Order: sequence, then structure tokens, then C-alpha cells
Amino acid sequence: MQPRISMITLGVKNLEKSVAFYRDGLGFPQKESPPSVAFFTLNGTWLGLYDRDALAEDAQVAPSDNTEQSFSGFAFAHNVRSEAEVDQVLAEVEAAGATITKRGQKVFWGGYSGYFKDLDGYLWEVAYNPFCWIGPEDSNDIRW
Repeated sequence: MQPRISMITLGVKNLEKSVAFYRDGLGFPQKESPPSVAFFTLNGTWLGLYDRDALAEDAQVAPSDNTEQSFSGFAFAHNVRSEAEVDQVLAEVEAAGATITKRGQKVFWGGYSGYFKDLDGYLWEVAYNPFCWIGPEDSNDIRW
């Protein structure tokens, strides 16, 4: 198996609202797709949105409890180039409808980060790492 993640698919409660959140609120570029699924390009990988129960059925697993109320065991990370940009992104996602779970702050490992939950409770960290860049090389003008 090659070491890569081609796509991350999120099971969502309301596809239309989630598409609007990621496309209009966060500015993710949406690809053309059938009406039952949405795809976004993320500079090297794709994000897929699909009905939560249908995704569980496709994987032949029982739907889990509500991720909005419990910790799912993982978080996405979006690294940025400064502490100010962490705060800026958190403000942007909050305006788009996200719930801030942790405002930007200095963290134990020497960086600066905050967290938000999307409309379905999926956890995202927005982080500035002063020691190294984590993620694909991209231009400074690519934003949420």
C-alpha cells in the first residue's frame, strides 16, 4: 500500500447544508459530482461529503453515536503561517457556522492553535507550527 490518503469522506446529516458550509463558508473548491455526494479538492487530496447513514451502510457498519456530542477519536489539521492567521481562520469558520471549541492560544509543544467543529461535529485544528511547515507546499494566497 502506498503511503497517501486520496480522499477523506465525511458522513453528514444534511448534505445541502454541509456543502454550503464547505463551499460557501470555507471556500473549498467543489468538483462536479452526482447529487447524492459532494467532492472538494484540497491541494493533493479530496474531501467527500455523503449521507451519514448511507456511508455506514456502504461500509457495512452500524451508524455510530452522534459525533456532535462525543469525541470521534481524530481531528483534521489545517496548518497556517502565523498565529494571526490561526485567529483569522477561526473567525472565518465561525462566521460560516462552525462552533469554536478552543480559541487560538499558545500550546505545550511551542506552537499556537485552536479548534472548531463543523456542522456535523467533525473536529478541525487550525495550527501554526513555528518549527516547520506541515503539509503540501502551496502559495500563500490559498485560503479556506
